[in-house]
Amino acid sequence: MGRHVVDALSAREHDPVILARSRGVDVGTGAGLAAATADVAAIIDVSNIATSRQAKAADFFTRATTNLLGVGVPLVVLSIVGVDRVPLGYYRGKLRQEELALASGHATVLRATQFHEFPRQLVERMSLGPVVLVPRMRSQPVAAREVAAALADLVAAAPQGRVPDLAGPEPAEMTALVRRYLAATGRRKLVVPITVPGRAGRAMRNGGALPAEPGPRGAQTFDAWLAESS
Repeated sequence: MGRHVVDALSAREHDPVILARSRGVDVGTGAGLAAATADVAAIIDVSNIATSRQAKAADFFTRATTNLLGVGVPLVVLSIVGVDRVPLGYYRGKLRQEELALASGHATVLRATQFHEFPRQLVERMSLGPVVLVPRMRSQPVAAREVAAALADLVAAAPQGRVPDLAGPEPAEMTALVRRYLAATGRRKLVVPITVPGRAGRAMRNGGALPAEPGPRGAQTFDAWLAESS
């Protein structure tokens, strides 16, 4: 997402400054942040942490959001549709990020659905030999480039609090999306649906990750993305 955001900002003739550990900036600790943001007018936060644990996610997003707000410029945060309805540990951490940002009065929060790349990530991470385990869930995937474009547009405006959710053009079952990805890429794997237990699993199966209200919708379909990327 960071790469797409940089491209979207550059296309709008902004001069993006990349905040990343590879550039000597750690948003989690604040190291290098003050120097890197000395001349910035606003920040887009697409930072992430690879964990499913609530405590670890909440700790990271609390520290990162606090540090970014401390720069003293408007903040645009990318979050996830359904983060308040699907009680996964990582989602709880993202919800804490939202709460801190919105409480500041100087932020805009955009929730987006899963990206078109998500089924590919599931195949990469959830494969056991010829089998891929796929959670039963409803999704409405959106092009990452379209999310980046929306973030780039928001950063040029005044802080707006939480804005309407951004989703893709069509909902689908995640198992169907994975099968379509496998067919398009010529990979032969057996898709095995798995039921995530508890309230989180029920929410995922019952549309908790889908937009609940009208809002902007991306133009690129999942099949169009497959044709472009496979």
